[in-house]
Amino acid sequence: MRRAIRRAGVGALLVGATLLTSACVDPEPEPPAAATTSVPSPASPASPAATAVPTATPALTADSPITLAFGGDVHFEGVVARLLTGGDSLAALRTVLGPADVAVVNLETAITDRGTEQPKIYHFRTSPAALTTLQQAGVDAVSMANNHAVDYGADGLADTLAAQAASPIPVVGIGRDAAQAFAPAVFTVRGTTVAVLASTQVDDFTVHAFPATDSRPGIAGNLDDTRLLSAVRSAREAYDVVVVFLHWGSDYVGCPDGPQVATATALSRAGADVVVGGHSHRVQGAGWLGRTYIGYGLGNFVWLNSRGPADAVSGVLTVAVDPVAARAGRGQDAVQRAAGPSVVTSGTWTPLVIGADGVPVAPGSAAAAAQNDAWSQARTCARLASHP
Repeated sequence: MRRAIRRAGVGALLVGATLLTSACVDPEPEPPAAATTSVPSPASPASPAATAVPTATPALTADSPITLAFGGDVHFEGVVARLLTGGDSLAALRTVLGPADVAVVNLETAITDRGTEQPKIYHFRTSPAALTTLQQAGVDAVSMANNHAVDYGADGLADTLAAQAASPIPVVGIGRDAAQAFAPAVFTVRGTTVAVLASTQVDDFTVHAFPATDSRPGIAGNLDDTRLLSAVRSAREAYDVVVVFLHWGSDYVGCPDGPQVATATALSRAGADVVVGGHSHRVQGAGWLGRTYIGYGLGNFVWLNSRGPADAVSGVLTVAVDPVAARAGRGQDAVQRAAGPSVVTSGTWTPLVIGADGVPVAPGSAAAAAQNDAWSQARTCARLASHP
């Protein structure tokens, strides 16, 4: 299993139509130095030769493609909480997350056993064990910029920030102030730096009541994109690859909404290389917007499914980056990088289906093929290109 070393704190389903039709929104009214994480090269299993004698796996070099894997929304509510009772409960996910150089998911919950339920319909909480469990599954960083990170008020937020400080993996999108909340986690992959930032665009109670400011703790929010764009421009000048993980879009809708498209366009102009996100509980289209690779919706991932088959459609988006091209743009500002070629060479979707225990697993071959077809078709309403 690949481990990230922190140096500083910060079956067939209803597919096709499901993905092209429509996280839970309650109907309620320059960053500091980033955490730097060194990621060792992932080990690949050796293939047996004709004589059944294992052959050596070619070593990865500085010029080998960098792979970034993204999963959607994660919580540990209901039966899913059993995953935290001990053991390697998410071991199955290592086959889809572990091979990537950097894997990121959205942790949509407060990390606390205290606090008061906020005036919302849904309330999610978990323990710090969630971070270790995700790390063991092959996750290298989590975003907590979402509408459930502060479901238990100020006391719950204080506990969440304590869990962030002690976490075995970087937690982005939340912090003791805006500078920390908008700061990236930075990974060095065979000499190439990858910065991961996070923010939420969901216009709900949390982003209004608990926004991170210069003097208050909270979540990174971009109802106004100004601060997020500034953070991306700063990251663009400091790091080779810039990734933005967003919580955005409309519930149960398979196409991106207006704010998603506007923000994706602005982030592309600001120099972001990859922009992905979730919240809609649906897998939305992915592809290139100019030189930037966009994945509008990742769907649910580790999740208590209570609404039916549509919510169980899941998967992992894996993006390949050319490190030579990425390093060639080192030190360029947003305008220079945005005018250059894409450093993303491919984006692939690994279809999964969420089981009754909340864990996504591979579907049968027919269902997987249908999901992949639907994922490709979703690119049309997302108005994204299939090639850079």
